[in-house]
Amino acid sequence: MYLAMNGLLLLIISVAVLVCGYIFYGRWLCKQWGVGENDKPTPAHTMEDGVDYVPAKAPVLMGHHFSSIAGAGPITGPINAAGFGWLACTLWILIGGIFFGGVHDFGALFASVRHGGKSIGEIISTNMSKRAKTLFLIFAYLTLILVVAAFASIVAGTFGATFTETGAVDYAASEANARVAMVSLLFILIAIVFGFLVYRRNAPMSIASVIGVIAIVVIIAIGMNFHPIYLSKSAWMWICGIYIAIASVTPVWILLQPRDYLSSFLLYAMLAVAVVGVVLARPDMSTMPMVEASPAAGPIFPVLFTTIACGAISGFHSLVSSGTTSKQLDKETDAKPIAYGGMLLECVLAILTLCAVAYAKVYDLSGATNIFGGGLAHMIDDSIPGTYNILFTLLVLTYSAFCLTSLDTATRLARFMFQEFWLDASKGETPENVTGYKKVLSNMYVSTAITVVLGVLLGLNGYEKIWALFGSANQLLAALGLLAVATWLGNIGKNNKMFLIPMAFMLVVTIFSLLINTKTQIGLISAGGADWGPYVQAIIGVLLVVLAVILAIEGISTIAKQKKGQTV
Repeated sequence: MYLAMNGLLLLIISVAVLVCGYIFYGRWLCKQWGVGENDKPTPAHTMEDGVDYVPAKAPVLMGHHFSSIAGAGPITGPINAAGFGWLACTLWILIGGIFFGGVHDFGALFASVRHGGKSIGEIISTNMSKRAKTLFLIFAYLTLILVVAAFASIVAGTFGATFTETGAVDYAASEANARVAMVSLLFILIAIVFGFLVYRRNAPMSIASVIGVIAIVVIIAIGMNFHPIYLSKSAWMWICGIYIAIASVTPVWILLQPRDYLSSFLLYAMLAVAVVGVVLARPDMSTMPMVEASPAAGPIFPVLFTTIACGAISGFHSLVSSGTTSKQLDKETDAKPIAYGGMLLECVLAILTLCAVAYAKVYDLSGATNIFGGGLAHMIDDSIPGTYNILFTLLVLTYSAFCLTSLDTATRLARFMFQEFWLDASKGETPENVTGYKKVLSNMYVSTAITVVLGVLLGLNGYEKIWALFGSANQLLAALGLLAVATWLGNIGKNNKMFLIPMAFMLVVTIFSLLINTKTQIGLISAGGADWGPYVQAIIGVLLVVLAVILAIEGISTIAKQKKGQTV
């Protein structure tokens, strides 16, 4: 079914709906949960350790949070789901963002802050059971390993050189990647300098920000004209591994906070470029169907709801909210703009991506990078000729920055998960006071090394063979995140009804999606000649369905006892 729709009108309507959702529904959530009512200092202050627990000003933390949750998801998701139609995608982005994803991200951050900055796993342990915590941490850690593998591969792919059949570097084909790699390396250096100036020399944030933005422009200019590093994708994979290992254990003020804050300016610039492109080009959305089942992608239910994740609701966000963001939140009232606002801003990016898809069809572009970067760059270049190359490079650089930020955040989160798995918080166990094997395995350097090696090796050896599981696994994380916060709110006597429908819906979506994928993999195995991928997908798919059922039963049992007034 087709319907004439102007991309600019679609963007205006979507932004208006999201703004109303932020103002009215976001305000209602704050009142229902009692956000900011106790005036107590956040864990960033009470547990400040100079490494993970470090208070950050709201704009800085917003930069970290938004850069981390966005990743490639709000770009690749709408691109892959475009076959279902622009209206179906838009409705899921808007409804999902306001009533599912925003509630999920905001709730996870708020719950973590009230639990001393602990992860969703510890919230589950406190409010459900230790068994549920153990199952959740294993599942979440393995999902994060897959994220590390995928994003490391994506980043290395945007940096890596192209080689000819003789093994020589194809400089013409590799130049754009070399530019992105050079700018990214310089970006890390200016982030460290920025962090030193702000946190050790107490430079005013406004002045430091202006200097930082100027520095970004300078390094982009340098990278566009001087880019001598041409390495293979495999070499860049190991370089990324070394980088994320260091980034995972260094104090957040040295690299994570300043780099993500500065990255946010790139991301905001990308959003501005995209908006200008839509205003100038007014893409015709009717190049896509309005609503259509996509036989190639599968049935619209449940596939649409696992394909568009980060632009609507994503379980990875709850890990970020309760993993790094909650340990840096300066005051509780910052949670709404950072978590709920950050999610809705990601929805805007997803809508802009749909507009890019519509325009990319005019040029018959393919591949996520070309569709997003090329589509938006063509929008402006068609009105202002000669701008395509620099805009395309800027957009690809920003896309890479998204992935790199999510990559080192995912590594730090996996490190937290690995450490928490060996410790019993109810007994006051910490990496410092335990002994024996727990002492070794909960050590931040050991847990980081294990995580990085597993992630890089998977990335080098075909993570794509099991990547199809990520959509379902990610949405199962979302369902469990909603469940965890709902049980906690019920235990403290707060309204948790806004979690129940999203939680039930995401559980059903996940189970249906896993069953469909498992059936497909069994079919491939039965046909003969399958490699290890279908076997692993089938086995993990069944295990994830079992996990979803077990945790759903535990959660529903907990909520049922709360309704009866029983002690949980």
